[in-house]
Amino acid sequence: MKKYLIFSFLFGFISVNVAQTIPKNYTINKKVFGKISDLTPESNSIEYIEFNKDTIWVGTGGGLSKSTDAGKSWTNITFGEEGISALSIHNDTVWCATWHALDNAGEVLPVGSGLHYSDDGGKNWVDIPQPIDASGDSSIVYGINRIRAIPITTEVNNFTESIAFTRNTIWIASFAGELRKSNDNGKTWKRVVLPPDYLDEIKPTDTLNFTLSPSGGKLGFENNLNHRVFSISAINDSTLYVGTANGINRSTDNGISWIKFNHQNQTNPISGNFILDIEYDYANNTIWAATWKAEDQDEFYGISSSSDGGKNWQTYLAGEKCHGFSISKETTDIFAATENGVFRTRDNGISWIAAPEMIDDLTKSAIKIKKFRAVAFKKIDNTTNDIWFGSENGLAKLRETGGIWEGKWTVFLASPSSGSASESFVFPNPFSPDEESLRFKYNTNDESKKVSIRIFDFSMNLVRTVVQNVTRRISAESSPSDFWDGRDENGIIVPNGVYFYRIDIGSNQQPIFGKIIVLM
Repeated sequence: MKKYLIFSFLFGFISVNVAQTIPKNYTINKKVFGKISDLTPESNSIEYIEFNKDTIWVGTGGGLSKSTDAGKSWTNITFGEEGISALSIHNDTVWCATWHALDNAGEVLPVGSGLHYSDDGGKNWVDIPQPIDASGDSSIVYGINRIRAIPITTEVNNFTESIAFTRNTIWIASFAGELRKSNDNGKTWKRVVLPPDYLDEIKPTDTLNFTLSPSGGKLGFENNLNHRVFSISAINDSTLYVGTANGINRSTDNGISWIKFNHQNQTNPISGNFILDIEYDYANNTIWAATWKAEDQDEFYGISSSSDGGKNWQTYLAGEKCHGFSISKETTDIFAATENGVFRTRDNGISWIAAPEMIDDLTKSAIKIKKFRAVAFKKIDNTTNDIWFGSENGLAKLRETGGIWEGKWTVFLASPSSGSASESFVFPNPFSPDEESLRFKYNTNDESKKVSIRIFDFSMNLVRTVVQNVTRRISAESSPSDFWDGRDENGIIVPNGVYFYRIDIGSNQQPIFGKIIVLM
């Protein structure tokens, strides 16, 4: 999910002609989700990891997965074919947001499909539609002002990336949907006003004249990067930090007044204005942020922290693209999941130690890429820690019993099964050709058959013949035999977009078709 978020930011706010949507109803889903005792999480694309006492929850590209026995078995919970775009736990209630990709004339657009929460360990879920506005919702009262606001009438580009909680209030950060809050458990939502790009702070007694708008759109609204919201952290019932594409916003009066910190308006600033994640270290009263380069050439990728409420910042790991943190409540450990591995500090960022290669001690399976989206730490006892790592291509756990990074490694790699010769899977999907290969899973029903696999672009032009008339004997239990490296017939990596594959098995069977999303 974060990959789509970054893509949308870097290439601009994507406008799409979608019919205005009437707000849907708040519904209760009585269906019990889940397949109990699976050996692995639902998907290898791991976006979030959260603990609730002895239960670990994992948000993946295929749904939620939970384990109550430290990963020995898993319950996989799916919401149709939706992926998880946010995950948070509050008072034993699990909240998540979902999304899917939309094919729009060859463009891949993210679509928010709503929020879901469960207070019984995932057996039953309350489903909440993605918050949107009516077409006439074009202004908001803020103190003495009536602020002009662009109505967000569609779920396209409107997906929730972060969820936080204060007393009796739920806060969500959505890319196109901005910052919103609910005081009735998600039945209704109210937009929260943040400063525009050209103001560093706002309060209700100010006389203001700006537009609440993440995009100019066809109506000529302002294009405020500070209204493209990615992350939120609630420190207590009055203090919140909100990360956008224009910096970090702090409120000390429960989201009424705001002051903004960014790379341009401070002497000791954050490294970059694009804020993917914000976490708080309560032991040291320090805020940590994943601060990416945005539009200013002086900005840079890195990690930023502040121990004085955002007035001054220290920066670390310059050049690293951080996606998320885990901060131990029992030790001094702070972990950062980046696109170049997972890093750990025990001295508040002065020194960092990279995690070693993650290889399962028993099966020798390995996490073969360095792009990590999530990390989570749990202290088991005085000598034992569990550290979980979520990558774009699998989940890993270290039962740390010795020194730093020393102990037993377990790697969890999901491999979907194909029960008949009429079914096929590809994974990971979406995938990045610059760091991984796409694996094909199909079934010849344990018979020797000639197999051909071809890749086509959105216009059904042939891109690559992966294999042609090769003999395969594959059962439902066997491993995939064929891979695509994301290159065309000339050896050039294909552009981002939607592609299709065709698998021909034998001479009498109908071909199998499927979709691939390439995104780097």
